[in-house]
Amino acid sequence: MNANSTALGTAVEALRSRLEHSTLQTPNAKRQTESAAVAPIVLPPALEYLGLRFGLSSLEQGILLLCAAMELDDAVPELCDRAQGSKNMPHPTFSLAFEVFEDWSWEAMSAEGPLRYWQLLQLQAVGHLPLKWCPLRIDERLLNFLTGSPRLDRGLAALVYPIGTPHEGGALPALSPSQAAVVAEIGQAIEASDPRHPAPIIQLLGDNGPSKQQIAQAVAAQYGRTLFGLLGQLIPAANADFLAFLRLWEREERLLDLALYLDTQEVTSPAAVQRFASQCRGLLFMDGRSVRLPAHRQAVAIAAGKPEPGEQHDAWATVLGAAAADAPVRLASQFSLNFAEIEHLAAATAGQEGEARSRSLWRACLQRSAPRLEHLAQRLVVKADWEQLVLPEKELGQLWQIVHQVRLRSRVYDEWGFRARLNRGLGTAALFAGESGTGKTMAAEAIAKELDLHLYRIDLSAVVSKYIGETEKNLSRLFDAAAEGGAILFFDEADALFGKRSEVKDARDRYANIEVDYLLQRIESYSGLSIMATNLKGSLDDAFLRRLRFVVDFPFPSAEYRQTLWQKVFPPQVPVGDLDCEFLAKLELAGGAIHNIALNAAFLAAEQGEPVEMTQVLAAAAAEWQKLGRKSYRGLFQWQGVEPGAATATSRAVR
Repeated sequence: MNANSTALGTAVEALRSRLEHSTLQTPNAKRQTESAAVAPIVLPPALEYLGLRFGLSSLEQGILLLCAAMELDDAVPELCDRAQGSKNMPHPTFSLAFEVFEDWSWEAMSAEGPLRYWQLLQLQAVGHLPLKWCPLRIDERLLNFLTGSPRLDRGLAALVYPIGTPHEGGALPALSPSQAAVVAEIGQAIEASDPRHPAPIIQLLGDNGPSKQQIAQAVAAQYGRTLFGLLGQLIPAANADFLAFLRLWEREERLLDLALYLDTQEVTSPAAVQRFASQCRGLLFMDGRSVRLPAHRQAVAIAAGKPEPGEQHDAWATVLGAAAADAPVRLASQFSLNFAEIEHLAAATAGQEGEARSRSLWRACLQRSAPRLEHLAQRLVVKADWEQLVLPEKELGQLWQIVHQVRLRSRVYDEWGFRARLNRGLGTAALFAGESGTGKTMAAEAIAKELDLHLYRIDLSAVVSKYIGETEKNLSRLFDAAAEGGAILFFDEADALFGKRSEVKDARDRYANIEVDYLLQRIESYSGLSIMATNLKGSLDDAFLRRLRFVVDFPFPSAEYRQTLWQKVFPPQVPVGDLDCEFLAKLELAGGAIHNIALNAAFLAAEQGEPVEMTQVLAAAAAEWQKLGRKSYRGLFQWQGVEPGAATATSRAVR
C-alpha cells in the first residue's frame, strides 16, 4: 500500500509537470521544449490494476490519473484552467486530456467505452457545451481504491453483506467429505462450461442456508473470490435503478474479485431477480426455487446440505475424545449441525466433564437448533410427565415406543444400514386420536419431557391461508425451520389440515387437494418427530394414515381409570378432605373435564377458606356437566344427602 501511495504521488507530480508546460507558451515554443520538459509518467500499481480489470487504454488510464490529481493536488485546478486558455475551466476535460497525453480517441468519450460504461468517472453536462469540454470527475469509489481503500462502494455496502471467513485451525475441517464432494462437483461444472459465455449460475438446493453459504464460500475461494450475500427482494425493479445497481455490482465484482450469493427464499416478485440473473456475468449462486432461471444462461442445480449423520457422529467423537461415552451417538442422531458449529459447542463446554458436559452440550444444541418459527407455532412449556398420564397399558406402551424410536434411530438407520435404503420416511410421525380431554396434548408433553426436546404447537390460523399457494409456503417455512432437529411439531386439530381429498369439481377443490398432497410429502420427508392430534379420525385422508408410524387411540376413560384420574388430579400441596373418588368415577367425564372440575373446586375451597371437600367438587362437577350440554343432572351429584348447590350457596353467603 505504501509503495502504491508513493507511486501515485510521483505520477501526480509528473502529471503536474506536464500541465505546467501546457500552460501556454505559444504552440511553436511548446513544440520546441516539449521533448525536454515532458517527463514520462509511471503509473501506480492500483491504476495499472484498473487498466487490466476494465480493459483501459493508456489514454484512459491517463484520464483517470488526471481526474484523481484534481482531487489530490491543490495546484491542479488552476493548472487545468491555464492549460485550457483561462476560460474559467478549472477542471479536467477530454479535450485537456487529449492535449496533455497527445492522443485522441472517441472510445474514451463514448458512453459504451469503459470509463463511462463502468462509471469510473462522471461527466457533468453543462448546457450545450460540447462533450469534450464537459467537466470530468473521478468516481469517489475509484479514488478511494487508487489511494488504497479496500472498502465496498457505499451504495452497494448498504445492500450486500459478507458471508463467512476462512476456517482457521481446529481439529475439524470446515467441510465434511460429503460437502467437499459437492464443492468438487460444482467446480467441475464451472470448468466444463463454455468460456466464451458467462459463468454458469449455481442453484443450491436444500433447506439449510448456512450449509449452502459455506459450500458457496468454498467454491468462491477456489477461484480466489470473496463471497457476498444479497436478499433478492432488495434488487430494484425500476429500469434506471436496476441498471445502475447491476453496473455497480459488476464493477465491484471486477475490482475486488467477488462472487454473489443471491437469497431468493422470500422473493414475492421474481421478475427483477430473474432479470438480474440473466444479465449478471460473474460467479452467481442462487438459493431457492422461487425464481425460474433464465433459459439462455448455463445453470447447475445441486443439493447442498449439512454433513451426513455419520460424519457428524465422527466429528463429535473427534472433538469430545474417548471419555465422551455415548454422547456422540445421542447428539448426532438428534441434531443436525455443521462441523464449525460442532467445534464451537465442544469448545464452549471444554471446562466440564462427564455427565455435566453431556447435559450442557445437549442444552447448547437445543438452543443452537431452536427453530425460528415466528408466528407459525407456539412453544409449549412442558409440564406433564408419565405419572399424570392415565392410559391403558397398550396405549402407554405405544407412547414409549415413540420415545425409543427417536432415541435409537441412529443405531437402526446408520449402524444397521437402513439409511442407505431409504430416501423418505426417516422421521417419526404419530397420530393421537380420541375425544377432547382424553390426554392427547398431555401425552405429547410427556414425550417431549422424556426426550428433553422443545415442543411446538402449530398455529393453524397462521398456517392455513385462503390465498392460493400461501398455505404451502407457510408449511415449507415451518418444516424447514424445524429440520434442525431440536423440536417436536404438534399439530392440534390436525383434521383441519389433513382432511380427505375431495372429488375435483372446481378450482378450489383442486388447490385444496394440492395442499393436502404437499403436506403429505413434507410429513414423510421430515426427519424429526411430528405428532398430529384429532378427535375426528374418520375425516383424515387414507394416504395420510398410511404415512404414519404410529396411530395411538386415546379411549374415553372407563370408571376404573376415572377413579385413578380423580386420585391424581389434585397436586400434593392442595389441602384435600375425604373425597369419595369411587363415587366421582361414576360421572362419565374425560380427563380434561375432571381437571377443570378439580381447578374450579380448588377455587371454591380457597374462597371459603376450607380444604377441598366433596361439596365443592360436586358443585364444580355440576357446573361442568351443564357446560358440556349434558342432560339434567338432578340426582346425579347427590352424595350422602348433599346437593351440588350447597357449596355455591355457602360461597354467596361468604361474599
